[in-house]
Amino acid sequence: MSVATEVPARTGNRVAAILVSLALAGNNAASYVLSLAAARILAPGAFGELSSLLAVLVIGVVPAMGLQTVVALRVARAPSTSQGSLFALGLVTSGIVATAALTLSPLLVLLLHLGSLTPALLVTAALGPLTLLGMFHGLLQGGHRFATLAGLIALEGAGKVGGSLAGLLISGTTTGALAGTAIGSLAVVAAGWQVCGRPRPRWSDRHGAEVLHTAQAMLALVLLVNLDLVLARHTLPSSEAGEYALGAIVTKIAYWLPQAVGVLVLPRFAVSSGRRRVLPVALAVCAALDSLVLLVSLVLGPSLLALIGGPRYAGSTMPVWPFALAGSMLALVQILLYARLADGDRRVTVLMWAAVGVEALLITAWLHASAAQVVTVAACCAGGLAVAGVVLELRSRRKSLSPPVSPSG
Repeated sequence: MSVATEVPARTGNRVAAILVSLALAGNNAASYVLSLAAARILAPGAFGELSSLLAVLVIGVVPAMGLQTVVALRVARAPSTSQGSLFALGLVTSGIVATAALTLSPLLVLLLHLGSLTPALLVTAALGPLTLLGMFHGLLQGGHRFATLAGLIALEGAGKVGGSLAGLLISGTTTGALAGTAIGSLAVVAAGWQVCGRPRPRWSDRHGAEVLHTAQAMLALVLLVNLDLVLARHTLPSSEAGEYALGAIVTKIAYWLPQAVGVLVLPRFAVSSGRRRVLPVALAVCAALDSLVLLVSLVLGPSLLALIGGPRYAGSTMPVWPFALAGSMLALVQILLYARLADGDRRVTVLMWAAVGVEALLITAWLHASAAQVVTVAACCAGGLAVAGVVLELRSRRKSLSPPVSPSG
């Protein structure tokens, strides 16, 4: 009987992994298409403005990632958890993010040299619903409703990125593109509310501190994924920084390829026995997937840059495999981060921010003579963080397995 029930479960897991992977890949591909279209439609200055505002949007949705993780873990631990209380938590988090973005809008205009306040306000209008969307993702993820989650992720790409593309094509301006982003995001949130059973807010239960802690850790991870590219732009000559940006695409490929693994295993991490059993498998799957990226980068070498960026990079001699290694290590870090957050281990947040500080210090102060030096620092920091995460996990397991000490006498 156990064998008969196990096979459908494994088959269901494989189907869920494929669906979530396709949805995530579709979103990434849609974002790439948007960048290509914007580069051709907008003037260089306007394209730079839109790119910088979209980057702000990526950073701004970090609280949504923290909210999704907290909600998913709570639902996985206690399926009877009131959706109303979690919806209230999502509304509060969304309101805080939107208020903060609105307050900082004038500063954004100054920092990014925007022509008016309107684009910054449109970013605010998109951040509110996108933060709330993280709560709906968490409800579906924690409830193991992965097929529905994949559909909502795909709808998010169609609404957010599709809305941006439609606004860009209609208006031919940055403002139009961001207006499409805001409208599409609102439409996706309305769909998520419908899919999750139209919950009503219940204000008796709050977990704001938990969301804040998780969002801090997720923000550190987002910075680690992008920090080396920013520092390379700051420290390297412009031509070498351009090559580094291409190499960073390989980093992103290695990081994003196993994303579905994290989505699927996070609910299982909510229970300690499930975490101990599933974590090694999840890490092995991530390593196996990213070994393909590493192998391709080793075989093709610098010629991979020409395949990505075109013939102008045909003469590049920059090694590509360290970028694949950095992305692979970050993928492992993400799985380990989920495991530690599920265990309530706050030390992992300190480790994440320590890695951000060490990487920034090493690159800006000493190791920036070449692109190879910069990416080596990034790979080593990510690898060191992965090792530290494994050490924390092993210590936690030993502590949970050690017998309690009986009082003497």
